[in-house]
Amino acid sequence: MEGKEEDVKLGANKYSERQPIGTSAQTDKDYKEPPPAPWFEPGELSSWSFYRAGIAEFIATFLFLYITVLTVMGVVKSPTKCGTVGIQGIAWAFGGMIFALVYCTAGISGGHINPAVTFGLLLARKLSLTRALFYMVMQCLGAICGAGVVKGFEGKTQYNLLGGGANVVAHGYTKGSGLGAEIVGTFVLVYTVFSATDAKRSARDSHVPILAPLPIGFAVFLVHLATIPITGTGINPARSLGAAIIFNKDHAWDDHWIFWVGPFIGAALAAMYHTIVIRAIPFKSRS
Repeated sequence: MEGKEEDVKLGANKYSERQPIGTSAQTDKDYKEPPPAPWFEPGELSSWSFYRAGIAEFIATFLFLYITVLTVMGVVKSPTKCGTVGIQGIAWAFGGMIFALVYCTAGISGGHINPAVTFGLLLARKLSLTRALFYMVMQCLGAICGAGVVKGFEGKTQYNLLGGGANVVAHGYTKGSGLGAEIVGTFVLVYTVFSATDAKRSARDSHVPILAPLPIGFAVFLVHLATIPITGTGINPARSLGAAIIFNKDHAWDDHWIFWVGPFIGAALAAMYHTIVIRAIPFKSRS
């Protein structure tokens, strides 16, 4: 017992004050605010790493569409949903692929795989406009190619019969409901991206190891569970565009604007919330 009491006293002397948590644990020694990226950076155009990052975004989005659209069509094809992976399986396919692809490409391009994510990070000044536009173009091209390969495997007749994995607002829901679902769903995703990749969080919570792609993929999984019955879940304009172009039916284009406007609004709101409320960066710059 005496030894135990000595250990308690030693601990009390060593940690005489309560250890701060949350924002109070932040000190100037463990974190330095990174400078905002320039809007235009022409020097990037002569760098191989710039083009390598774009290629990584193309391949990642290609693989993303290939796996996810095949999963969606497999569920639609089966006469009984009990014989397929169902909605949960579709959600896991989307979330799992984002987890794997972000893990593979984060060190090369940042692992965006989504124009809405790129747009949100652009607004937060995490990358230049030059790079953001290049990423978006490569993501859309990758999505088109991924959906095209699926159509080649399935055959034109069966591909069209199964809907091509295209995003549409489901019967019984209004365009406003679809738009709202896309806004909130993308907000969840982009807010998670900001939080998972925040350097300040990494410095403050360095004792809590977090693999950034994991919460991002899990956010995609959860959003799909919630919104597949409403819009088939877009939250990624490249994914919606690739499937719509290859499917190319009128009803796939009728509501297509929702899958661009919604994600971009959701991404902008997430960027504003993280930058202004969570990080209070505009207020710091004034002081």
